[in-house]
Amino acid sequence: MSHYLVTGGAGFIGSALVRRLLEKGEQVRVVDNFSTGLRANLQEVIGRIELLEGDLAEEAVARRAVAGADYVLHQAAIPSVPRSIEDPIASNRANITATLNLLVAARDAGVKRLVYASSSSAYGDSETLPKVETQPENPISPYALTKLAGEKYAVMFHRLYGFSTVSLRYFNVFGPRQNPGSPYSGVISRFLSAAFGGRRPTVHGDGEQSRDFTFVENVVSANLLASRAESASGMVINVGTGERHTLNELLRALGAILGRDLKPEYVARRAGDVRHSQADIGRARQYLGYEVKVGFEEGLRRTVTWFQEAVQS
Repeated sequence: MSHYLVTGGAGFIGSALVRRLLEKGEQVRVVDNFSTGLRANLQEVIGRIELLEGDLAEEAVARRAVAGADYVLHQAAIPSVPRSIEDPIASNRANITATLNLLVAARDAGVKRLVYASSSSAYGDSETLPKVETQPENPISPYALTKLAGEKYAVMFHRLYGFSTVSLRYFNVFGPRQNPGSPYSGVISRFLSAAFGGRRPTVHGDGEQSRDFTFVENVVSANLLASRAESASGMVINVGTGERHTLNELLRALGAILGRDLKPEYVARRAGDVRHSQADIGRARQYLGYEVKVGFEEGLRRTVTWFQEAVQS
C-alpha cells in the first residue's frame, strides 16, 4: 500500500482519482479548500480517506498535506479561462503560488513523485494539429499562463533538485460529477444542465470550434501510470484521445443519446477561447503505456446516465 495525496480531491477529476485509488487499496489523503470542489463528491468515501481542509497557497498547509506521502497527484486549481480573465490575481494565487508551495514541501518531505495537472490551453490558438509537446507554447488567457507556469516549475524542480515530476496536459476533460451549476463548468456539463433544465444550450461562436473531449476515466488512468512510470520523470505529456469534435457535432451526439433535437443559442465568442484543440498522444503511449480506455460516444453515454440519475435523485 502506498500513501497518495490528492490535492483538489473534492473536485470533479480529483474525486475520481480518490475513488480509483481506494479501489486499488491505496491510502489516500485529500487536501481541498472547497473553493471549487464539492463536499458531495467525497460523501461516499469520507470515512475511508484523510481529509485536510486548507489552502495550499499557505506554506504550512502544503507542509502538512505532504507529510508521509509517497506520491502527490496535484489537481488543485481554479480551472476556468473566464474566471481567470475576471480575476487573474486569484488564479495566480491558486494555480502558481500554491503549486510552488507544494513542490517545495513535497521535495523537502521526500515524496517519490509529483504528478501535475497541466492544461492543453498552454498551446494557445496555434493552428498546428494535433498538438505535440515539442511545439511552442502560446497561452492566451491568465488561466493558460498560470498552468504553464506551474508546469515549468515542475520541470525545473526535476532538473535543479532531482525531484521527480510529471506534467500532464489535459485536453477538455468531461464526465460524471463535473459541476453543472457553475458558469465556469466544462461545455458538456453546461449543455446537459441546459437540456435537463428545459433551456437551449448556449454556444459561444459558430459551434465549429473543435475539442479533444476526454472522458475522465482516461485522465485517471494517465495519472496512475504517470505516478510510477520511471522513464517519464521530468516530462510534459499530453492526455487526450487524439480525436476532435466540433461543438455542433457534440450537440448532435448528445441529442441522439437523449432522443431529441438540441437547438443551441449562438452568442458571441468568448475572449481567451482557442479555436481548435487535438492531442498527439504518442508520447503518452511511449512513456506511460497510456491507451484510451473510454471513447467519446461511450463517455457521453456514461455522463448522460449520471446526469439523469442526479436529476431524479
